[in-house]
Amino acid sequence: MNKSIKILVNYFLGPVLLIVLCISLYKQLMQQHDLEQRWQQVQQSWQSWKFGAVVLLMLVNWGIEARKWQLLVLHVQQFSFARAFKSVLSGCSITMLTPNRIGEYGGRILFIKEEHRIKAISLNIVSSISQLLVTMIMGCAGLIFLRFFSHTNRNALSVLPDFWGNVLIYFSITGTVLLFLFYIRLGWLVSLMEKLTAFNKIVRHIKVLDEFSASQLLRILSLSLLRYLTFVLQYILLLQVMQVNIDAGLSFWLITVFYLVMAVAPTIGFLELPVRAKASMELMKLYSTNTLGIETAALSIWLINLVIPAIIGSLLILGIKIVKEK
Repeated sequence: MNKSIKILVNYFLGPVLLIVLCISLYKQLMQQHDLEQRWQQVQQSWQSWKFGAVVLLMLVNWGIEARKWQLLVLHVQQFSFARAFKSVLSGCSITMLTPNRIGEYGGRILFIKEEHRIKAISLNIVSSISQLLVTMIMGCAGLIFLRFFSHTNRNALSVLPDFWGNVLIYFSITGTVLLFLFYIRLGWLVSLMEKLTAFNKIVRHIKVLDEFSASQLLRILSLSLLRYLTFVLQYILLLQVMQVNIDAGLSFWLITVFYLVMAVAPTIGFLELPVRAKASMELMKLYSTNTLGIETAALSIWLINLVIPAIIGSLLILGIKIVKEK
């Protein structure tokens, strides 16, 4: 990479990212119907301690993710918690502009030493798989609960015939089991690729995956579960603040199914608000007539957990050199 390109990347990528992100988010918000009413409801909710708790839990949410990322990166270099926190927020800023958040690693590796950045991509995959696995496990549990155990509240799956409802559950469980086996045996992937000469150059970068024991992977998985429970609690509190009168226990299982849908639905971060609103509405309108409250809760959780961290992350990128100038 020549010097002029390095200067361009170091000094212009951050500002361009911030501008594109802000414009995209502004357009997305302006396209929402009933935006004025939703914003009024959000302003009214500021007086509730539950809304303040949701904002504080956002820091807990990303703090857990930062700790998880720190533990993973320590396999290749020393990495402080503060740097890990900046790294995950920067990843959040770029992921808002990519499909299904696949660009997350692009922001995270900016805080990794250049010689370890390719290895860090495989570490980020471990982090993403662990979070996806928890989402699928809890989503499957939610589907099973709503289908078979919630005898008085089976509305959520009533839109599907029994046959297709069961197919959805069995397909989700099968996918979850396969993903779990893949996650807990990441070393097998390295061993398999070592036997294929075509992947010799790649193996040296993913060899770090072979260092993880089952107990270490389960520790990462437990942090993913703790983070998951944190943002489910945020959503429950926001539903209560917006006066969506659904029992907390039932809300929990509905939200697990909601996050399962969001995990598999093809979306781009700054464009996913309509998908979030639609998915939450379809699940919860069968239990509450407060459609404005349901949509406002979806808007609020998106702003608090994704948009605010993404804007902070884009500002952090402004203060770092992405590549060294020699």
